[in-house]
Amino acid sequence: MSLLVTTPVEPGAVYGRRWAALAVLCLSVLIGVMTNTSLIVAAPDMTVDLGLSSQDLQWIIDAYTIPYAALMLLMGAIGDKYSRRGMLLLGLAVFAGGAVLGSVVDSADLVIVARAIMGTAAAMIMPATLSLLVATFPKRERAVAITIWTATTGLAIAVGPLVAGWLLIDNGWASTFLINVPIAVGSFVAALALVPPSRAQATQRLDLMGGALSVVAVAALVYMIIEGPRNGWHTSAVIAGALAALAAAAFTAWELRHPNPMLDIRKFGDRAFAGANLAVLLFFLAAFGAIYYITQHLQFVLGYDPLDTGVRLLPLAGAVFVGSAITGVLTPRLGLRTMVVAGMTVGTLALMILTRVDAESGYAAFVGPLMLLGLAIGLSVSPATDAIMDAFPERLLGVGGAVNDTSVELGGTLGIAILGSLLASAYSDEIGPVVAGRLPAEAADAAQDSIGGALIVAERIGAAGMPEQAAQLVSAADAAFAHAVSQTSLIAAIVLAIGTVTVGVLLPARRKPAPAPAASATEELVTVG
Repeated sequence: MSLLVTTPVEPGAVYGRRWAALAVLCLSVLIGVMTNTSLIVAAPDMTVDLGLSSQDLQWIIDAYTIPYAALMLLMGAIGDKYSRRGMLLLGLAVFAGGAVLGSVVDSADLVIVARAIMGTAAAMIMPATLSLLVATFPKRERAVAITIWTATTGLAIAVGPLVAGWLLIDNGWASTFLINVPIAVGSFVAALALVPPSRAQATQRLDLMGGALSVVAVAALVYMIIEGPRNGWHTSAVIAGALAALAAAAFTAWELRHPNPMLDIRKFGDRAFAGANLAVLLFFLAAFGAIYYITQHLQFVLGYDPLDTGVRLLPLAGAVFVGSAITGVLTPRLGLRTMVVAGMTVGTLALMILTRVDAESGYAAFVGPLMLLGLAIGLSVSPATDAIMDAFPERLLGVGGAVNDTSVELGGTLGIAILGSLLASAYSDEIGPVVAGRLPAEAADAAQDSIGGALIVAERIGAAGMPEQAAQLVSAADAAFAHAVSQTSLIAAIVLAIGTVTVGVLLPARRKPAPAPAASATEELVTVG
């Protein structure tokens, strides 16, 4: 048996080491998602050590998200044309380099650069993993493989905070960057040995204009989503929104006229494709938004340290695997619409339960919703992803993976930005009357800005010999944040409920087999890449 796999999987053939290859692809997915969720836990230590302003921390987070979302479609198309495995390997190498840089720098600007490099690398990795999965597995096993791939995403959401919390017990925040290096290197070596090379034999040139327009449109859209709700709809957010609209319109017009478009816009007229993308976007909007504020509640209100917080998110990961096992059995029998709508309904129920959170709620109030959210992800996301990938011919698998992953990333970005903004507003409105006139103006502003600020103010008041007043402020901040969690969950539940009905109307009861693509046999060949 060769230590280096150099032969692609022939159409109709079965690759003997496909499940080992899937493990490598899932490991690559793990670091791409985990590096973002772990930052939530590492942010406080990073803020203190580097003296970060709130603007600095915002850009450290966004420097990963913007290139990640914006570049996926272009990277997927390049991988299709030249080498899907080559794109994965390049992404892993760049990701490791960015992680090393992030671990050794000592300024906010360089951390932002490192995160941008890692975000660019993630845009190479994620579409490549899904396209390689589809190219490697025969059709009869593909749904199971996609289910495992999807479950890995849910696992990474919970594992990121857990690993970061464990590392931060005895190490600084730089360790949360360095942990990615051995995983990326191991994945690189294993990919050479286990993942077959793959590319589409296409004679047409890359649609570079379409790729450039997609980058501008998505980057501007993501920037607007982040900037507007968080900092207000000022000039930069409005300009970004206008640029996104113009670039999206130009992209649509160009793709409709191009003989070989990077993304055939007409696909969104297909009910299964449109409904599946909407379901993925809404699911990750709800999941990432909820995890964002649940994590804060566990740390700031219930007082858990980073490791304890990560451990308490594990029920979500376990439930994802349970849901994935159920959907693997039931989707072939009940169909796409039934499973996706069922999962979205369960997710809506999880959010509705969170509306009961109050100042007296302990961890028990969050276990059920976390498990239901994980179950919902497991039930719905993998059949939706399978439907998205089914819409693309063999020569466009990287583009298909990019479309799916862009829906995931846009959903997560929307969830954190919009639900995070609603959370902050509800908290500020609730605690404002409590601190107004009772604290110095600067302290009152800090306490009203965030629960973290309120706890810092309370600590200073206590150190100044006023423990009773400090305890009162902590109690008021806890109550205000619990109220904000409840109100934000209600809005998220309403959004997901409306989305559930919409997706239920869009998705066909039974998905019809995709028509054979109008491409020559030569174009559909898979060759060494």
